[in-house]
Amino acid sequence: MKLTVNLGANSYPIYIENDILSRSASCISEVFNGRRIMIISDDNVYPLYGELLTKQLSKDYTCHHLILPHGEATKDFQTLPSVYTALLEAKISRSDLIIALGGGVIGDLAGFAAASFLRGVKLVQIPTSLLAQVDSSVGGKVAVDLPLGKNLVGAFHQPSLVLIDPLVLNTLKERFITDGMGEVIKYGCIRDAGLFHTLESHGSFEELRDELPSIIERCVDIKRVIVEHDQFDTGERMLLNFGHTLGHTIEQYHHYGRESHGEAVAIGMYQITRLARKQGLTADKTDERILNVLKSYGLPYECGLPIKELMNAITLDKKNLNNKLNVVLLHDIGSSYIHPTTAEFFGQYNEETI
Repeated sequence: MKLTVNLGANSYPIYIENDILSRSASCISEVFNGRRIMIISDDNVYPLYGELLTKQLSKDYTCHHLILPHGEATKDFQTLPSVYTALLEAKISRSDLIIALGGGVIGDLAGFAAASFLRGVKLVQIPTSLLAQVDSSVGGKVAVDLPLGKNLVGAFHQPSLVLIDPLVLNTLKERFITDGMGEVIKYGCIRDAGLFHTLESHGSFEELRDELPSIIERCVDIKRVIVEHDQFDTGERMLLNFGHTLGHTIEQYHHYGRESHGEAVAIGMYQITRLARKQGLTADKTDERILNVLKSYGLPYECGLPIKELMNAITLDKKNLNNKLNVVLLHDIGSSYIHPTTAEFFGQYNEETI
């Protein structure tokens, strides 16, 4: 199946198909006619899929690869000099291509390198985690982390192509499937009550597996439409950050070493909906439905931290503009909205543990 993100000169196709990785070279040749390619991957993913990709591409292109350590700690500003050095040594020019082969960390890091190196190099995203397939590989938001917070140095750099092969998920460890389900649940919460009901009625990832290509397509299509309406994240696109204001602060608090991104977002979705329900900003039992579906898919819903421990990071959130904090809330499952408030939305519960 093929979707197209319609952004004028920055438009690009997204292919979602079992085993498309084995045909990736022909797809890439449709959008790239340069000579050199740098494949950026990690030490978990490259041994599984790097050789397959390189073998195909080497028939028509000069291929180089950079293999980085897996994990969020790699998506650090301090990693960039080594990436730029590898690109220079490979003689990558503005007419060449960077391929991000990996999960969200590699997609974000390689994407930011592509956006900033020589003021912009073409990018292809080949996401290999569920989270990257349903969310981070689409939309052009690329970034690295700083010690003070997640994704604080970033850019908008749309890929030329996204290739999504659901079969690569068969090699994922269970925790990374669970991690990705956090973002799948998010899409049901913000825009698709039918998708949320599907998740409720199945109750486990194994029961969902046969429907995975269509579920990935539904999530990507929701994001595609939102990105087309708001490419640069000034309005509607903020809805995609449901659960993230709290989620990012939880990740940062533990230096990205305890909760994964999807796990932290899961906690954030439930806890912010619980607080919103207390304030009459969300329909009754909405938080309860989220709690039940998180439990079904093995996702956490609390982190054991007092809200006051997280307040400093919340005030540094990118959605905190002119001391006004835009939080994403739900009218009900499938219907989301942006609620302008201040950090006091959380601060009034300072003594609560979430």
